[in-house]
Amino acid sequence: MGMLSINTNVGALRAADSAYSVNKSMETSMQRLSSGKRINGAMDDAAGLQISQRMTAEIRGFHQAARNAADAQSLLATVEGAMAEQHNLLQRIREIAVQAASGTNSGADRDALQSEANALEAEIERISNDTTWAEIQVLNATQDSGTFKFHIGPDGSDTITYTIIDMGIDNTSDPGIAISTGRVVTTQALANAYIGILDNAISMVGTKRNEVGGIMNRLDHTMANLSNMATNLSLAKGRVEDADFAAESANLARTQVLQQASMSMLAQANASKQNILALFQ
Repeated sequence: MGMLSINTNVGALRAADSAYSVNKSMETSMQRLSSGKRINGAMDDAAGLQISQRMTAEIRGFHQAARNAADAQSLLATVEGAMAEQHNLLQRIREIAVQAASGTNSGADRDALQSEANALEAEIERISNDTTWAEIQVLNATQDSGTFKFHIGPDGSDTITYTIIDMGIDNTSDPGIAISTGRVVTTQALANAYIGILDNAISMVGTKRNEVGGIMNRLDHTMANLSNMATNLSLAKGRVEDADFAAESANLARTQVLQQASMSMLAQANASKQNILALFQ
C-alpha cells in the first residue's frame, strides 16, 4: 500500500513528464510544418542530414553543369554563325572565279572581279580575327590555342573538349581557310586554278561546321540528361529531407489534445495533495 506523501507528488511529476514529452513532440511538428522539412537540424536525423547534403551538392552541380552546357552551346552557335558567313563569302568568291574563267571578260572586267574578291577575302580574315563571345576570340586560336573545355557535369572529370583551328586566310602555323590572296582571277588560267582551291576551302569550312553542329547536338542531349538526373535525385532528396504534411498534421492535432489532457491531469495531481490537510482537522 502506498504511503501518503507531500514532498513528492508522484502524480504531478508523471503528469509534468508527459506534458514535457507532448510539448516537445508538438513543437517538432510545428517546426516541420512551418519549414516544410523533416530535417531542420542535425539532431533531427544526423545520418539523413549527411545524405541530404551530399545529394544537394550533386543536384546543384547538375544545375550549374546544365547552365555551362547552355553557355557552351551559345559559344558554339557564335562560332557556327561566323563560319556560315565565311562559307557565304567563299561561295561568292568561287562565283567570281567561275565568272573570271570565262573568255567573255576583258582585262578591265577581271580587274573589277579581282577587286571584289580581294574585299571578300579581307572580310573572311576580319571575321576570323574579330569574332568573339564574351570577349573570348573564338576563330583565331588565341584563346588557349583554340581549345575549349566545357564542364558539363557535377564532377571534375565531366568535360567535353573541342579545338577550333585558326579560320583565317593563309595562316602559316595552323592552316585554316587555305586560299591565296592577291591577283587570283586576273587571267583565265589563274581563275580556273583558283576554283579548285576554293572548293577545298569550302569543303574544309563545311567539315568544321559539321563538327560544331555535332557538339551542339551532343550538348542538347547532355542538358536533357542533366535535367533528368537532377529531377530524380531531387525526388530522392525530398523523401529524405521533406516533411510528410499528412503525418505531421495528424501528430500536431494529437499532441494538442494530449497537451490539454496532461495540463488538466497536472492540475488535478497538484490539487489532490490538498486532501491530506483533512488529517489535521
